[in-house]
Amino acid sequence: MRVLITGARGQVGRELLRLAPDAFEVIGLDSASLDITHAKAVEAKVAELQPGLIINAAAYTAVDKAESDAERAWAVNRDGVANLACAAEKLGIPVLHISTDYVFAGDADSPYRETDTTGPTGVYGASKLAGEQALAEGCSRYIVLRTSWVFGALGNNFVKTMLRVGKERDTLSVVADQQGGPTSAAAIAKVLWLLAQRHLEHQPLPWGVYHLSGAPDCSWFEFAQEIFAQAEAFGLLTRQPQVLAIKTEQYPTPAKRPAWSVLDSSKLSSLLGMEIPQWKDDLKKMLAELKQGNVEPE
Repeated sequence: MRVLITGARGQVGRELLRLAPDAFEVIGLDSASLDITHAKAVEAKVAELQPGLIINAAAYTAVDKAESDAERAWAVNRDGVANLACAAEKLGIPVLHISTDYVFAGDADSPYRETDTTGPTGVYGASKLAGEQALAEGCSRYIVLRTSWVFGALGNNFVKTMLRVGKERDTLSVVADQQGGPTSAAAIAKVLWLLAQRHLEHQPLPWGVYHLSGAPDCSWFEFAQEIFAQAEAFGLLTRQPQVLAIKTEQYPTPAKRPAWSVLDSSKLSSLLGMEIPQWKDDLKKMLAELKQGNVEPE
């Protein structure tokens, strides 16, 4: 089966290309090759390539910048998804789409389930939720995979920022009152390929929304501590910096961050018969890659 991957230069997009099973013929397009905000371009490209499945890893993910660049965020995260949905529906093919914990208000105290009420608090979350709705309205067969706190060896993310800052400073402050589930880009890619495989093999695949969040949940402060501990063990850092726990209000940002980003992954786990990814194990794999130096340059 031919699979079209949009957003192929992003964190998850690059992992999708790297981890693609042999059963699929993969065509990866980045924003320079296909701007999903242009409806006619999307329709023409999909008609030309005739894929059997689209995986959309394209997104506007600059959470803070989205507050001042709302037009572009909505164009990519809502209109771009609507364009892909329309093109897919004309071919009668499914779309697998990546979404985010930011569609929720972040004021819960138990893991968010797929059926829980959404309530984004900023442009990024609102535009991603609108993209989910556009996909549901425009495509009869689709999966929305919501995930959180994405990290990996390819692309920019919190882990790489901590590694860089950890080399430069002896002390740093990290927010300790936001809780979530770090999720590796590789784990997300593997799940998307498992879903694609089920579709290819005509196995039961209930369409709709699913959650994938690494376990156990933790704060950014706890995540940073583990990053530094593992990085020192790998020799990526010569010493661990001191990490100071601070509150969200001590680190103001243009966009409001959810205090609670923990997602319940049991629906997906049950469907695929898989264990929920353990982020400490995935972090270890990522750092091992960086240590070996076999990651392509940014």
